[in-house]
Amino acid sequence: MAKPFVKWAGGKGKLLPVLVNNLPDDFVTHEEVTYIEPFVGGGAMLFHMLSQYDNIVRVVINDINPALINCYRMIRNHCDGLLGELSQLQTSFYELETHDERKQWYYTRRDEYNRIPVHERNNLRSAALFIFFNKTCFNGLYRENSMGNFNVPFGRYVHPTICNEQVLLDVHEALRNVEIMHGDYNDIVRVVDWNEYNFFYFDPPYRPLLGASNFRLIR
Repeated sequence: MAKPFVKWAGGKGKLLPVLVNNLPDDFVTHEEVTYIEPFVGGGAMLFHMLSQYDNIVRVVINDINPALINCYRMIRNHCDGLLGELSQLQTSFYELETHDERKQWYYTRRDEYNRIPVHERNNLRSAALFIFFNKTCFNGLYRENSMGNFNVPFGRYVHPTICNEQVLLDVHEALRNVEIMHGDYNDIVRVVDWNEYNFFYFDPPYRPLLGASNFRLIR
C-alpha cells in the first residue's frame, strides 16, 4: 500500500478510520467511480482509497502548491531519475559528520533551490530538493515567503531517510494512471464527466486546537 512520501500540514493519516467511516453507505455498490481530490496535500486519503476500492477507475488530484504537484508528477513520470537525485543528496548529506557541516550544506541547497525561478521548478532537481527539505528542515514544514522563496530553517535530525526508495516506488505504482492537476480547486470541474459517478473528497478544514491557531485567509 502506498503512503504519503512527504510530511504535510494537516495530513490525515491518523484520521483515516474516521474518514472512511463517513463514506456513503452505497459507495462500494457503484461501478466505475471517478475519485476526485481537489486539495490532495500529502495524499493519505488518496492512497488509502486507491488500495481499498477496486471500483475506482478514474482518479483526478489537484493542489494549488506547484512544488508539491511537481513532486507528484516526477514520481509518476520519472521515478528512477528522482531516486537517483535523492540518493546523491542523501549520500552527500551523510558524508558530513558534524551538525554545523550539515547545517551549512542544507543552506547551500536552499539557496540553490531559491535561485530557480518559481515557474521553472518543474523538474527532477526541484522535486528532489523539495523532498530533501521535507526530511531535513525544521519540523518537516514547507513554507515560502512573499517572493516564493523557501525559508524554513534547518532541523535537528540525526539520520533522516532522504531517499526512501520503497515508499517512492509504491507511490509511483499508485499514481500510474492518476490525472494530476495544478491550480485553483474550481478548475477541476473542467475534467469532470457529470454523466458518471463522481466522488469528491474535500480535505476537512483544520480544527483550531487553541484560540487563534487555525488557518485564516487575511484579506
